[in-house]
Amino acid sequence: MKTTYDVLIIGSGVAGLNTALCLPDDMEVLVLSKDYAWECNTFYAQGGIAVAPNEEDIPLHVKDTLDAGAGHCDMKAVELLCSEGPKAIESLCKSGFQFDSDENGNLLYTKEAAHSTDRILHAGGDSTGRELHLFLMQSLKFPILYNTQVIDLLIKDKICYGVQVFHANKIFNLYAKKIVIASGGVGSLYEYHTNSRTISADMHGICCEHGIELQDMEMMQFHPTVFVEGNAVRKQLLSEALRGEGAKIVDEDGNRFLFSYDKRGELSPRNIVSEALFDHHQKTNKKIYLDLSSFEKKHFKKRFPSIYFNMKNLGFNIPDEKIPISPAFHYAMGGIKTDFDGKINNLQDVYAVGEIASVGVHGANRLASNSLLEGLVFSRRVVSDICKTFTCKEKNIDFPNTAVSLINDGDKDLKNELRNLMWQNAGIVRTQNNLQKALNRVEEMLKLQTGKLIRLRLLTSRVIIKSALRRKKSLGAHYIKG
Repeated sequence: MKTTYDVLIIGSGVAGLNTALCLPDDMEVLVLSKDYAWECNTFYAQGGIAVAPNEEDIPLHVKDTLDAGAGHCDMKAVELLCSEGPKAIESLCKSGFQFDSDENGNLLYTKEAAHSTDRILHAGGDSTGRELHLFLMQSLKFPILYNTQVIDLLIKDKICYGVQVFHANKIFNLYAKKIVIASGGVGSLYEYHTNSRTISADMHGICCEHGIELQDMEMMQFHPTVFVEGNAVRKQLLSEALRGEGAKIVDEDGNRFLFSYDKRGELSPRNIVSEALFDHHQKTNKKIYLDLSSFEKKHFKKRFPSIYFNMKNLGFNIPDEKIPISPAFHYAMGGIKTDFDGKINNLQDVYAVGEIASVGVHGANRLASNSLLEGLVFSRRVVSDICKTFTCKEKNIDFPNTAVSLINDGDKDLKNELRNLMWQNAGIVRTQNNLQKALNRVEEMLKLQTGKLIRLRLLTSRVIIKSALRRKKSLGAHYIKG
């Protein structure tokens, strides 16, 4: 098997695949997929892609993103996202991707919470991520190595030479002139989440081992409308677009209590809705539901086919029957600190893009449907920098294939304990006392003889908890009580 490439891409979601799509055909590129390619968050994304429909809306998109981010965004990063977004969408459409449109071919835009205008493009109704992922996979011109776990970065003298991987029951090294990390977020650290099973914070932990800076790791977003009942690890997301198009949140008495927390009600930013649901349930012990009765059944089935069939398979007659909901972990705003071209400070030849990266566009709370746009916009910027700095000169160095124990006896129990610990103590509502308890337990776990994979999860969890402890006051998704 070939072990040296021009570019290695870690991850097969929108950020990784669009990087591959934009790279020159004559480069030798390998995409590494931890599982099968569709096991990524892009595939499960429902709502759509937020993008200004015209020049006049760009400043409004910037303002909405900044407002949702609670004053914690990087202004320049947000301006790049919103101003380059239409170009990225235009390029995608020219490549052959089709968004939902009316009978005259006009693109259909919808609205989601915290957006001041209709600017959400969608495809396949509520299957935007799946349609986009399928298109990018069909457009892929480079090979994918499936079922490949990256277990280390090969770094020496602040230069990244490649990665160490576990594949086909073997550990070996892969080398490249440029490495792009597009491995996603941290979902599996939490007991209740909407993420793919592959999203388990491995790369964040590897960064901890190498001293690579992670920023804003306390900023974890919890999606307010999730069906968390059932045995599946990944919980059923109920798209923000439902509320944007008329769904209501009610308690078991039919009370639309959100307006007592924020005048925007169901259209408040995600962090406000999640915190309101948590607080209302704590105070009243009443169940909370998503009421879809404003939708006509035929329209609902066409507009939200995935949600319709998934909930029907779970025994719900929608839109006639209300769905019990709870917040669940959804998205990590924090990650590897990068510049606007995806470069990592004090480290050569490696980039980060997508949810794994923290470029500053989301601040303390991501605006709905900005994540797919981020993957499209900043992957193009990564490719531009790769092409400007690429050299044909080989990086001649070999790293030893060191033996690593990935999983030890008892790791599964620790993983489940950690997921509960993070949900209870570093979740929607936090206290200094509970965070400290969680940190103490994580430190105890790190002293145990564990496999490397659970160790990486623990290292990432420790960063999240420490970041939350440092921020003494609530901000955006970081809600600290008492």
